[in-house]
Amino acid sequence: MDQLRVTVCYTHLNVKLGGAHAGVSVGADGATHQALEEVAWTRCLPGMTVIVPADYHDTVKAVKAVAEVYGPCYIRFGRAPMPVVTKKEDPFVIGRGNMYRDGKDVTIFSMGAMLWQSLIAAEELSAKGIQARVVNMHTVKPLDEEAVLAAARETGAIVTAEEHQYFGGLGSAVAEVLVENHPCPMKRVGVKDRFGESGTPDELFREYGLLAEDIIKAAYDVLERKHHKK
Repeated sequence: MDQLRVTVCYTHLNVKLGGAHAGVSVGADGATHQALEEVAWTRCLPGMTVIVPADYHDTVKAVKAVAEVYGPCYIRFGRAPMPVVTKKEDPFVIGRGNMYRDGKDVTIFSMGAMLWQSLIAAEELSAKGIQARVVNMHTVKPLDEEAVLAAARETGAIVTAEEHQYFGGLGSAVAEVLVENHPCPMKRVGVKDRFGESGTPDELFREYGLLAEDIIKAAYDVLERKHHKK
């Protein structure tokens, strides 16, 4: 962290960083090998761009995108195989989220592998008459503030989903924008102040509350507060 702060960011060097072993989906290697805090660390460094791709196609485009800009950039890489939910032809612009499903009732902002879980959650919510907007917020910094504010105005309820600590990551970034500009009911889905453990990715996603069912619970929570506010 000191090397990144003083040697890279303070002098604004054109350094690109790839961080592997992100999230609990690393699996059996356990807590010492599961990066759950580094989005918060890198996001607070002046001048650092922070990107968390959702899958293979997202990652390829992220690497090409950071090569075309000058300055420090961090890309978060997972380890376990994950479903490919984006398409090769989808646009990828640093600082601009990609909407993968539109909806008027609630918005789910996700990063990384949680896009897959978010889309599952949206499908199940749709079956119950709730239309969820799903946005792949692949760039955590600079954050797509326009997408956040549009969601607040148009859906009035927001859930964030990340395979990262509850504090300092995507949820915190979205909350900062909302509280200063357009407060609305919001709920974060993430790792709640715990270190990782050993297990399969599926077991750990369940243990840490990172499944579609957890996103659905969060959506019901913000919807209840949204309707109560009215």
